[in-house]
Amino acid sequence: MDTHSGAAPMHDLRPAVVETHSALIVLCGDEAHKVRKPIDLGFLDNSTVRARAEQSRREVELNSRLAPDVYDGVLEVRGPDGEVIDHVVRMRRLPSARSLESLVLSRGSGTHPVDAPDLEVGVREVARQLDHLHAASPRTGAIDSVGTAESVAGLWKVSLDHLRRLCVGEDAPEIVEDLERLAGEYLRGRERLFAARVAAGRVVDGHGDLLAADVYLLDDGPRVIDCLEFDDRLRFGDAMLDAGFLAMDLDGSGARDLAVAFLGAYRDFSGDDAPPSLVHHYIGYRALVRSKVTAIRAAQSAGGGADARHALQLADRAVDALLRARVRLILVGGVSGSGKSTLAVPLAEASGAELLRSDDLRSGSLPDRYSPEAVSAVYSRMLGRAEELLALGRSVVLDATWLDPRRRAEAETVAADAHAELVEISCTALHAELVRRIEQRGRAGTDPSEATAAVLADQLADLAPWPDALEVDTTDLDPRSDDAVRRWARRELGPLPWA
Repeated sequence: MDTHSGAAPMHDLRPAVVETHSALIVLCGDEAHKVRKPIDLGFLDNSTVRARAEQSRREVELNSRLAPDVYDGVLEVRGPDGEVIDHVVRMRRLPSARSLESLVLSRGSGTHPVDAPDLEVGVREVARQLDHLHAASPRTGAIDSVGTAESVAGLWKVSLDHLRRLCVGEDAPEIVEDLERLAGEYLRGRERLFAARVAAGRVVDGHGDLLAADVYLLDDGPRVIDCLEFDDRLRFGDAMLDAGFLAMDLDGSGARDLAVAFLGAYRDFSGDDAPPSLVHHYIGYRALVRSKVTAIRAAQSAGGGADARHALQLADRAVDALLRARVRLILVGGVSGSGKSTLAVPLAEASGAELLRSDDLRSGSLPDRYSPEAVSAVYSRMLGRAEELLALGRSVVLDATWLDPRRRAEAETVAADAHAELVEISCTALHAELVRRIEQRGRAGTDPSEATAAVLADQLADLAPWPDALEVDTTDLDPRSDDAVRRWARRELGPLPWA
């Protein structure tokens, strides 16, 4: 058999049975036969012959979008009297060693075959195929309706309510509460983001269950199988909800580099500039779904301890993703020369945030650019723009002195209204170092700040306390080092976005 055509190699042809929470797949020779369990899981009811027939037909139809040469059709199973008693999906058996899951595991264990495909090239091609699937999606009211903040909140509620009744909810109810709180806080402040996604056509009929185990990197290109067929509304969703599933699975398998490559490729092909917060929010939801499914499997087995532990790990990963999804308004302040602008750049990068600088916004305001009126206008413009970005799910770093407590109170109001986390950072240095930096900057003439030693003296003479700020001595933490800033941010702020 020609393995270069994508057929299963000889060592993969041994009979085997694979069990999922809802089906059995019988592998024999170069064929695979899938029979659905006659069960009702609440969100999936296959308890009747008619339901299993319909889902089998839908499986073949929908999976033909990405793997037309894998699905051969639906077979009828008849009883002794000739009556149809069940239905079986017949498929071409794919080589297990070429599943993305197997390839990632073999890479991690150091047993990667020498003739294995390039995994980064492979996930980029999967991203291209997924983009084509999304681009071909119909645009209908039914599809758009699942992309609203209200609908996404409903998805969280259904899965969280289900998880509470399973082993995770029984063993670690605090995790379920954390998920509910973090997801709810994000959704309450992001109605404009979800509305913009719908308006931009980013809500699609996608795959719905994109796991590394269902992606095969064959010599003639990837095959992506086993999409979600039993409920259209669970397959419909934001394009990043679809892509986030595979990113979540790869990251959980220790292949974050491939998750990043996959998401980057999807952005390249689709032109989708979704904020990192939204991607992590959806990664969190996908981890929750996998936790629920794994907990269901644990409940189906008398010896489901391993599945129960894995379900708990998945729930923990969902919390981690939601922590990375937090939308933040970060104030980076301090007197002139304190290093705030130098720190703000790598901090914005580490936080996946937009950077707004008062010095950049000051030009063109008033003739006296440091008059009270000019300063007030700059802060108003900066906070107004931050408000817009936060509503669209984008964290923001605001680089200004923030010496006036009234300005900080205004920022606090903006963050609260946007359901964003406010982070306040006060940069400091010894007086001699402050003067040295200002004078050096003035001689170089390359910085938009026009502050002088006289401006610094005025600032220090009227310096108000900033009790809520994280104080950073920029002679101890080198703000010019991206790695040092990222380590500091991870230590002080918690998990950072990587998507």
